[in-house]
Amino acid sequence: MERNIVDFIKDEEDHWTALLDCGHRQHVRHNPPWKIRPWTQTQKGRESFIGFPLYCKKCERSEN
Repeated sequence: MERNIVDFIKDEEDHWTALLDCGHRQHVRHNPPWKIRPWTQTQKGRESFIGFPLYCKKCERSEN
């Protein structure tokens, strides 16, 4: 189920997570070569992804 990114918050391990409009969070790591997400490394890059849809597994499973 797709949900839109509304903000970005760092987790307890200092990794970026996307806050989704459903209230769930999802990691958006830049971890080459597996995940190439250089936009997560700057404020401007993260801001450019506000409103971008991400798949939310928790919503799909009807989790709170």
